[in-house]
Amino acid sequence: MDNQSDEILMQNIKNGNLEGMAVLFERYHRKLYNFFLRMGLKQDESQDLTQNLFYRMIKYRTSYKTGKNVRTWIYQIARNLFNDYSRIRSRSGELFLQTDKIPACIEDDNGTYEEEDYEKLERSLAFLSDGQREILVMNRFMGLKYEEISVIVNQSVPAIKVTMHRAIKQLRSAFFKQV
Repeated sequence: MDNQSDEILMQNIKNGNLEGMAVLFERYHRKLYNFFLRMGLKQDESQDLTQNLFYRMIKYRTSYKTGKNVRTWIYQIARNLFNDYSRIRSRSGELFLQTDKIPACIEDDNGTYEEEDYEKLERSLAFLSDGQREILVMNRFMGLKYEEISVIVNQSVPAIKVTMHRAIKQLRSAFFKQV
């Protein structure tokens, strides 16, 4: 089962064979946890949202359309979950984590950064708009292609490219202004 494609696994899950969910969990949980962290959430919030995401995948498994990209479907759920959580937090008056203490990421397939550079990068990400940060994180940290991001955020590929260009320019400026 470990060597099956995401699409085959998801089709089996959709048909009621939930054993494949463990394989998808192993493939995606670290990346999704890091996605939530890089979007500005605390460790415990990121863990909760990651767990809730897999719960939603099981609950809404019948909404998966056969033949569609599973990774795109998962990140659409992650994005919706993040946006829902953000709305709830903003109503309660709680702001996103804006401190110098950077939460620890779980190392993923891409390795890690030098500690000092990582902290500068995380502080610099806070200068981006939510939309810029989301697209940059999906592309550069999660490895999603522009076409996949386009489907997830419901924007054209050229609009995604423009947002990425502006985000990188702003991120570079913020990163190198730090002492």
